[in-house]
Amino acid sequence: MKTSITIISSLLLLASCTVKVPYGQTVTMDSATLMDKIKGGWYGQTIGCTYGGPTEFKYKGGIMMEEIPIPWYDDYIYDTYIEDPGLYDDVYMDLTFMETMLKYGLDAPVEEYAKAFAYADYKLWHANQAARYNIMNGRSAPESGHWKYNPHADDIDFQIEADFIGMLYPGQVNKASELSDRIGHIMNYGDGWYGGVFIGAMYCLAYVCNDIPTIVTEALKTIPEGTKFHSTIADVIKYWKKYPKDWKQCWFEVTNRHANDVGCPEGVWNGFNIDATINSAFVVIGLLYGDGDLLKTMDISTRCGNDSDCNPASAAGILGVMYGYDAIPEYWKKGAERIKDIPFPYTSLSLDQVCTENFNLVKTLFSCNEGDADCIYIDVEKPQPVRYEQSFEGIVPVEKRVLKKAFTTSVDLKFKGNSIVVEGSVRKTGHADDSYVASVTALLDGAEIEHFTMPIDYIKRKYEIFSAYCFASGEHTLTLRLDNPHPDYELYASEMVVYDEK
Repeated sequence: MKTSITIISSLLLLASCTVKVPYGQTVTMDSATLMDKIKGGWYGQTIGCTYGGPTEFKYKGGIMMEEIPIPWYDDYIYDTYIEDPGLYDDVYMDLTFMETMLKYGLDAPVEEYAKAFAYADYKLWHANQAARYNIMNGRSAPESGHWKYNPHADDIDFQIEADFIGMLYPGQVNKASELSDRIGHIMNYGDGWYGGVFIGAMYCLAYVCNDIPTIVTEALKTIPEGTKFHSTIADVIKYWKKYPKDWKQCWFEVTNRHANDVGCPEGVWNGFNIDATINSAFVVIGLLYGDGDLLKTMDISTRCGNDSDCNPASAAGILGVMYGYDAIPEYWKKGAERIKDIPFPYTSLSLDQVCTENFNLVKTLFSCNEGDADCIYIDVEKPQPVRYEQSFEGIVPVEKRVLKKAFTTSVDLKFKGNSIVVEGSVRKTGHADDSYVASVTALLDGAEIEHFTMPIDYIKRKYEIFSAYCFASGEHTLTLRLDNPHPDYELYASEMVVYDEK
């Protein structure tokens, strides 16, 4: 039989929540507390993104030492928001999907979510851009995010876009996982998908429990054991327990074991790592070692390096849901208050508007007793693992070759392996516009295997020239032929990564 818990303040949780999540119980939350937590999540995410912004990918494969200051002043968020709006892709990507939900309803078709971001005006990178190209060229979800068609399937993209999913489902991680399955596979697969499932689960649990280690451990139950993602986060927990006062040692142990990017061509054998597993690990390191303090949490997640604006954004957002907006020190809120009514770039929603819309959606999803509209009732779900899936199974990088080959007719690339990714782009050689679309044919050992187009337009671009996986292992020649040469344009192949069977 279910029992009931009432949460009437973000700072007044039952003591039992500090040691366990109230599974099988009904949590009653009043509207003021719900809004405080939602507002805390969105403001926390915005503050964390801004805090880490100046460091993004400046520290690759290394720690940002404490001696290096991170700037902040009262109007820092406002100034950053006006001068560098593109920094907030962590937020406006979430809002793209939320606007789709507001337009088409809570059961919006996956195709509408996919079209919304694929045809948006903002720039994209990695898994998002590869998925955008796929969708624009007829390859729909979930194939648009699958590793055989998206070399960035394990990248961080869905991880930074899943915050809003967790904030829609207080205490109901499995319902959040269902929505993550639909949206996350638009641009990711395997560990890339798991990044969003896990982050969303921590947000869900932050509504009903104020113990950070419990939230981390319980959220990890949504991820199947035996996956790289699960083992990476499990090692963060393991080394946090072993070195509870030394986040740098935890960082070293986890990085030493798990910072080996296999998929993203740019990250293979490189300090650059945009993989969801290692960046989620840095979110967790910030949470576990931050002791519930906003500055300490953001600072550690930032100083872990790599995608160091996205990681403190999620960590601060989770803390914001846990403790609520009112608990965020004024020092961090002053700048955010100045932008609260300014719509985020590429969206119609401002910070305060998204809080209101998030609140209304939660009130729609969680029913109250008739005549008692000032609260919601949350039947807290015990996390269940989502299905097992892994990208790039059975293959490993065996060569990474610098090419620097520009061509206007064709190029032959000899290699030994069973998979290949060729990085590069269309480039201008004259004073031309962005209307050109290269028509390219790929041949493997003389046999045509794919014909595709490559727009020079940055929004519509193909992120790599070519990728193909799991053909017969051996010595091969890949020919890339430009079928519509133009004197003002060329194809430029920068690098290639070759894989083979383990």
